[in-house]
Amino acid sequence: MSYDYQTLLVRQEGRILTATISNPPVNVMTPALYMDLVNFTTEVAEDPAVSVLVMESADPDFFIAHFDIETLLAMPVDFPPQRSETLNPFHQMCERVRTMNKATVAKIAGRVGGGGNEFASAFDMRFGLRGKTMINQMEVPLGILPGGGGTQHLPRLIGRGRAMEVILGADDLDAETAERWGYLNRIFDTTEDLDEFVARLAARMAAWPPEALALAKASVLNAELPLHQGLVEEAYLFQQTMRLADAQRNMATAMRVGAQTRDGESRMGELALEIAAQSASSTATGDDN
Repeated sequence: MSYDYQTLLVRQEGRILTATISNPPVNVMTPALYMDLVNFTTEVAEDPAVSVLVMESADPDFFIAHFDIETLLAMPVDFPPQRSETLNPFHQMCERVRTMNKATVAKIAGRVGGGGNEFASAFDMRFGLRGKTMINQMEVPLGILPGGGGTQHLPRLIGRGRAMEVILGADDLDAETAERWGYLNRIFDTTEDLDEFVARLAARMAAWPPEALALAKASVLNAELPLHQGLVEEAYLFQQTMRLADAQRNMATAMRVGAQTRDGESRMGELALEIAAQSASSTATGDDN
């Protein structure tokens, strides 16, 4: 994959792809940034060499400010609104992030608002900075509503009443409250702590069998189905993972390195990385014994 974009700086390390947003002065989602995000999410969704996508900003104060208001003002409105049965391109972009068979992580060190927040809401995980990260849905004061998924994603993330407060109140939501409400997975005191945690988490996820990661994400997304249907799908996806060569190898490796022993079970987070490392080594050498 080329990953050559005007407003995104993209680097790949192993199975981790990091995209840095750079659209001065405040990372407004201009047509240039929007089209880059559309094309980038399409490209990464189809890249089998990527297991984890991390999105961050080159501007420490702004992740994405909001969608470009001048572009909204230029939209034609001289005909009645029309209901479509298909998703519009913005919704499709967000759905790619939400459903792609990779873990998606938004590192929100500064402000995120409007369409930028709707985009960030589609990620699997969001992390921020205490006293620095701010979330704002500023559409209603402009006389419109969040039209990029905000009225659908936010209630699912933080609950109906809190989503109403964010959308109808249109006030800044601080990092501490956003973490407590479940919008941010975690917040950190320093940029260094944020960077270190996300890098460590991304490296862990990238070490696992990619098919297992993808199917586990798909199963979690099925939690939006009725419980019975979600459980049926979970059982089916579990059966798929059991038939993966990686699964058979990694489970056998787990038993060799200490799973189901007192010492191994007492340090399972660390043991998981040992399983991945030894399985990768055996794959590289062709030694599965």
